[in-house]
Amino acid sequence: MRALIQRVSYARVLVNDEIVGEISRGILLFVGFQKGDSAAQIDKLLNKVLAYRIFPDTVGHMNLALSDVSGSLLVVSQFTLAADTRKGLRPSFSAATPPVDAEVLYDDFVGRARQRCEHVATGQFGADMKVQLENDGPVTFLLEINDP
Repeated sequence: MRALIQRVSYARVLVNDEIVGEISRGILLFVGFQKGDSAAQIDKLLNKVLAYRIFPDTVGHMNLALSDVSGSLLVVSQFTLAADTRKGLRPSFSAATPPVDAEVLYDDFVGRARQRCEHVATGQFGADMKVQLENDGPVTFLLEINDP
């Protein structure tokens, strides 16, 4: 399971020119599922995302987590994170979780996030989405959870 997190001033997702998810200050989380990923890994990734200290404290050091700043979370599925890019000039998606299974994991992730975070917005699984954001910093991290 891979996640790309970005600290944002705002972010929104559009599908067919309509906003389907929008947040102000918080984390934009792109999540991609790979074959072998399981529901057991969801809590590990969610714990890390919610506790990851990427927001500045009073002296400007990244010491605060999402809840410390009353931030929001925008979760967007992105199967391209599951790509193998080690060889050649075209990504391989053979390691990606099939869409039907990935959607179950995504919905589970979003459901658990909503239980733990006050404001959670989402993209639309499987849709052609346009993501607009203002990366604050810029601050971007790639997180991976490989064990169950």
